Formats: sequence, structure tokens, C-alpha cells
Amino acid sequence: MPRGHGKSIAQNRKAGHDYFIEETFEAGIVLQGTEIKAIRAGRVNLKESFARISNAEVFIHNMHISHYEQGNIYNHDPTRSRKLLLHRKQINQLIGATQQKGYALVPLKMYIKNGVAKLLIGLGRGKKKYDKREDLKRKQVNREIDRAIKESFK
Repeated sequence: MPRGHGKSIAQNRKAGHDYFIEETFEAGIVLQGTEIKAIRAGRVNLKESFARISNAEVFIHNMHISHYEQGNIYNHDPTRSRKLLLHRKQINQLIGATQQKGYALVPLKMYIKNGVAKLLIGLGRGKKKYDKREDLKRKQVNREIDRAIKESFK
């Protein structure tokens, strides 16, 4: 199955608006207790989350996985930092890339692939305000063109 495909659980739509995504990586996640059950129930939020490299390991911060409803006192902390599982070669590549100014690791999508929770992270370069405006104009022009084409066929 290609990278980024599987049963989609959560998506970070704001990432495409705020960053130019140059490269993507598929990472596994180290989970505890009832976290996988909450993920399968779709109780994940990637909005304010970000990835950071420390001690040659990649961690995701502020990813919110809600408590599992049927869980008991052993439920997990919803916003704890979670380790991402990547190959050493990929981590070294990310270390070199994120040390450049303006680059960040952004979580894009969480999905279940072959029964395992995966996170698609992207190496993104921050957009400036004028880049965002330009993208909005381009989308609006494309919508108008599509409408005109659709009306011409009626």
C-alpha cells in the first residue's frame, strides 16, 4: 500500500495553508494503554500539533488523543509527547533539513494501515502572508474557471 493510504482518522488541513510541504515521511507511533482504541474511534486532533527532534529521536507534541470512553483509571494523558518511529537514515535527513531556517516538521494525516496507526509528517517551509494570499487567489480563479466550464456544457 502506498505511503499516506489507509483508513484515514484525522487530517491537518491548516498545514497546507501555512506551509509549503516539500517532502513527506510515514512514521509509526509509540502508544500506551487505551490510545489505539481512542484512535480507532476517531478521537484524534492534529490541529495544534508539531514534531520536534531531540536526542536523535523524533517526538510529536500537542497531538490530542481523547480519553477512551470505556477506559478506566488507566486512561492516558491526552496531550503527552509521543515518540515517532522512523529509520535512522530518515531521522538524519530530517535533522539536516530542520536546521535550515524556516523549516519545520508538521503532522499532516493520521491513518490506520494494516492494523497499525501511522502518522504522515511533512517537511514544511513556512509561507509568508503574500504566499497565502496568492494561493487563495489561485483557488478562487480555478473555481471560477470550473464553474464556467460546467455552465458551458449545460
